[in-house]
Amino acid sequence: MSQLLGIIQRLKSLQDGTDTGETQQRFFEVNGKKLCQVKYFSNTDTFELEVYTDDKKANKYPFDDIDITAIEIFELLQEEKENSQ
Repeated sequence: MSQLLGIIQRLKSLQDGTDTGETQQRFFEVNGKKLCQVKYFSNTDTFELEVYTDDKKANKYPFDDIDITAIEIFELLQEEKENSQ
């Protein structure tokens, strides 16, 4: 549960850092492998989750809820950890 809380805190920091006028973004990785990037768009109050695949393609998913975004990231990280064991 502490990992999920850490993800939520990182997403909240994206929301809090919008005073610069730039789109805020964070990367999430496991063992040095970037799994996804999250961008926060303050004008629409939405997150965009960009998931990287092994074939260097990326799929983008929009979310308007911080909790759902965090759960998606958490599941992605957990899946990668299980696959790397």
